[in-house]
Amino acid sequence: MSSGVDALIIGGGMITADQVLPSLYHLQRSGAIGRISVCSRRASTLQKLAENTVIKAGFPGAAFTPWPDPRRQDLEPQPQLYRSALAAMKPRQLAVVAVPDHLHHEVAMAALRSDQHVLCVKPLALKHCHASEIAREARERGLFVGVEYHKRFDRRSLVAREAYQAGRFGRFVMAEARLLEPYHYRSSGFQRWFTTDRTDPFAYIGCHYVDLVRFITGLLPVEVSVVGIRGKLPNGNESFLWSHGRVWWENGALLSVVNGLGYPDKAAGSNDQGLTMYCESAGCAGMIRHDDHDRGVSHAYVGTGETAFRYVSPDYFQLVPWEGEGLRPVGYGFDSIHALVRAVLDVEGAPGSDERARRLEALDRTGIIATAANTAAIDLVVEAGRASILAGGARMRIRHGADPGVELRKMEETEWPRT
Repeated sequence: MSSGVDALIIGGGMITADQVLPSLYHLQRSGAIGRISVCSRRASTLQKLAENTVIKAGFPGAAFTPWPDPRRQDLEPQPQLYRSALAAMKPRQLAVVAVPDHLHHEVAMAALRSDQHVLCVKPLALKHCHASEIAREARERGLFVGVEYHKRFDRRSLVAREAYQAGRFGRFVMAEARLLEPYHYRSSGFQRWFTTDRTDPFAYIGCHYVDLVRFITGLLPVEVSVVGIRGKLPNGNESFLWSHGRVWWENGALLSVVNGLGYPDKAAGSNDQGLTMYCESAGCAGMIRHDDHDRGVSHAYVGTGETAFRYVSPDYFQLVPWEGEGLRPVGYGFDSIHALVRAVLDVEGAPGSDERARRLEALDRTGIIATAANTAAIDLVVEAGRASILAGGARMRIRHGADPGVELRKMEETEWPRT
């Protein structure tokens, strides 16, 4: 194990404040992370992040180096500033890509070409060829690329994976998943980038459950159809506000995924999500059900302008008291980032390039941590979903193997064989 690596977070928005920065601050306490910098297009974003009262209470005295300096409020947005921040880093540190979906490829490639390991929020890219380019560049440089599919680290997902692959559920045949984010997201910074030409709810959050089904079953997705409902964001930009995706799998199974920015702000909790999978065997059926909305904890608050009654998830990400100063993060959101940082340190601790390549290949093969290689099938689903939603729900076939890609399914084609 090598000493800690410096970290540059590119993007100062919601996921950085809610999960990434608190996780890295705690890992800084243990020495796994050294200096932390955050780069954003706007100085005002970094000012808000530096003044975040929850983070300040949890990590007293912790601070990051801002790019640009938030004291210079006169600056225009600087979309390419992250390149200067990357150039200022020592080689083989860690770049965290926490920008909107359509920018992942550009930023990840810039980080790799600056000889930095990469941790990217999901999905890795909106096109499989872009994800393949990222994977190829990383492999040639002996760098790690991890994708933050944190549902893999939910203990319930790990239990389900182990039991399914041991044959305890039978064969997966049908599933439904939902992940609906709050309505107020429409009035947030999403207005600048959550547009029909850039992304959609299926690509943005539906990929979580597609990855989870593949993680549990090991099956490959073979066909995708996504229908979107268009609407206007408050600034007038057109967006897919809702989506309904269907994903067929190589054994004939079908997954339905409902997504959107429309969970009522006044409803209990902050979103609605869950997965139910039905399986069958000779003369009987099996089932996997994860209610990710109500995890058995509910609170009713007083004197708050927010929803008074809330479902509280102690499992995804919380800052809680501990034996040290401030608060510490717990939950699979932290476990995911911790595992990805450990992977970087393990790769950097290799005694030579051959051992480094072996460790990178082992991470791909083991399949617990999401890497550029073992999420290639999900990148194909995302690309197929984008093609489908823009074509009004057309059924797109996925090619795996030596020539991976997506193509329009011909209506006269027969269904794929069941296995």
